[in-house]
Parts: sequence; structure tokens; C-alpha cells
Amino acid sequence: MILPALLLSLLAGCQKEDFHDTLGTGLSSTPASSSAVVAKSEALLALSSYDNKYYNQYGTYGPSFKANYWFDIAKTKRMDFWTQAEAIETVIDAYNVNPTTEYKNKIQYLYNGMRDAHGLLWSSNEFNDDVIWGSLMCIRAYEIWNDGGMLDMARQNFDLVWARGWDTTLGGGLWWKTDKLSKNTCVNAPAAICAMRLYKATGNTAYRDKAKLIMDWLVSRMYVASTGEVKGAMNQAGQITEGALLYTQGTFIGAANELRPYYTSPDYRTMGLKAMDYARTSLSKSPGGILQDEDAVLDIQGGKSIFARWACIFVKETGTAATYGPWLDLNATQAWSIRNSNGIMWNLWSTRTSDTENLNSWRTNGGVSMMLNLYRFR
Repeated sequence: MILPALLLSLLAGCQKEDFHDTLGTGLSSTPASSSAVVAKSEALLALSSYDNKYYNQYGTYGPSFKANYWFDIAKTKRMDFWTQAEAIETVIDAYNVNPTTEYKNKIQYLYNGMRDAHGLLWSSNEFNDDVIWGSLMCIRAYEIWNDGGMLDMARQNFDLVWARGWDTTLGGGLWWKTDKLSKNTCVNAPAAICAMRLYKATGNTAYRDKAKLIMDWLVSRMYVASTGEVKGAMNQAGQITEGALLYTQGTFIGAANELRPYYTSPDYRTMGLKAMDYARTSLSKSPGGILQDEDAVLDIQGGKSIFARWACIFVKETGTAATYGPWLDLNATQAWSIRNSNGIMWNLWSTRTSDTENLNSWRTNGGVSMMLNLYRFR
């Protein structure tokens, strides 16, 4: 049975394939104690356990190496384009909170694997959000490596999406796909983050201006000021076709945080706080409790991974750990408590992770991200 909160989102949104998994029946629906906080060493162990099942270094790439993440434990194929980029972002998160040579090198090897598999310019991909997720990964990798190739890949692919995706239909915004049937938060919010980071990397104010245009559109069309909810998608007629989901809510929070230091009006900090409050109250199973299960289709199965990243960065940079820290601690601790015998956590945080299912790597990324990103502010 699909969760009621997701029914609207399945009609039209960012889902690229139907991949139905069992929601699972609870061994326990009781959250872990809110007084417990996972240790940093446990967060690093969670990534190591994940890598043990999915990471694949498969050859040389010039003077370096190349790697990818497998789609599932059975290693049937590599992760698809955008979830691969997001899994690489989790390694970037690990480096950000624990900067070791091992993590730095893995970022480069995985980046090389993306180049090896998909080339330098991704114009053949009809999904503008895919291209933006890849661009965002590249600019974050550049922030660690200071590699001009990473910066060029981020910039050129962002520019590609802007050229083919932005227009004034519906008042602005980027189209989700090249068919121009829907404008979605899942491309616009990460594009705003990417544009701001490109601005900081290049000094080119045109990127900051584009980020502001995107965010102005999101606020006018997708953000509900009275509640903090961020809607997910709008069709050509201007009708909302997707409600709030964790990854879109999270990237809106991330975008608000990126623009916040540069603009006093509108008040992006307050918008980020409202969006955080909405997630804590309405995208959790109970107010201030464990984040909701999103499991009906593959694309949303790793939504907790993206939410955790941008929520924790927001908390760190706004100094709001006293407000949101205990809730995020609770989620990280609960995720770790349901790991299986291999240290793998699926996305159903009230149920022990299966030891026997051929678990896909996107579905099992969220707990790792939640635990690692906690150490943005802990």
C-alpha cells in the first residue's frame, strides 16, 4: 500500500521508473531514545559498510583510477546517472566531516567513473534534474580538489540546463524535462544551490543572479508561506501535481541557506526555518519524530539522504542546533538501530533491515547520509 502522503506525488513528478518494493512490516515502531547520539566513528563505519557492498574500483583513468557504485548487492549494473551522483555526494559529505586522503581519493575515482560512463557534456539526457544533480556533485567535488575539469563539468552542464530549461512560461522556472510538460522543485532547488556554488567558485555574478531568479520563482509558485511546505511539481496549466517530499523539501532548505548570506529581502533564513519546521512536523511519522517512509518508486527511496545533507548544513550555518539537533540526532540513531548484520540500513527506519533482500544502493543511502551529516554541527 502506498503511503497517502505520496499518492499525489506518484501521479506526476520526478519519478523516472516504477520500482515497487515492499514497505515492510514493523519489528518495532518505537523510535530510538532521543538522548542517544550516534558516534562519529559509527557514522564512518556506516559508510564503510555501505562501500563494502556497493563500491567498485574497476580500472585506471589516466594517471588515476575510476570507480562506481553498483545498483544493488548482486552487482547487476552500476547505479543510474542521478543516484550515482548522489552517492558520490555522500562520500563528499564524509570528507567534509572527516577529511582523509581515502575519502578525497574516492571522490576523484568516482568522478572519473562518471566521466567514463557518461562523458563530459550530458546533453543526451532528457532529464534536466539529472544533469543538475550531476553538476552539483561536480562543483562540490571541485571545492575539495580544486580541479579545473570538475569545475568545467559543473559549469558547462549547468549552462546546458539553463539554456534549454529556463523560460518565462508559468512566470519562470526550469522545466523538468526537455519535453517541457512540467516545472519541478527537483530541478529548480538543486539548480539554485549549484548556481550559488558556481558563483562562489568563479566570481561570475551571472550565476548568483540565476540562483535568485530560480529561488524567486520557487517561492512564488511552490513555497507555502503559511506552513513552510514546498510543493514538488506544476504542469503546463499551472496546476500543482506533486506534494512535498523529503528530497525536494531538503533542497529548498539548501537553496534558502545558499542565498541567505547575500540577500536581506526576502528573508531566506525565515523561509528555511519554516521549511525545516514543516519537515519536522508534517514529513515525519509524528511531530518531531522519525522521517516518513518514502518507498513506492526508486527515485524517492533515497530522499532521506538528500534531506539530511541540506538540513544539517542549514542547521550548522544558521546556528540552530539547539532547535533541530535533537530531532536530527533521533533520526540518525534510529537509522543505525535498524541496520542489518552487514551494517546496511534501508529507508524504512522503524523496521530492521532485511538480511536476505537484494537491496539497492539508493534505498540504503539515507541512513549513511543522516549519520555523517549530523557531524556538520555536532
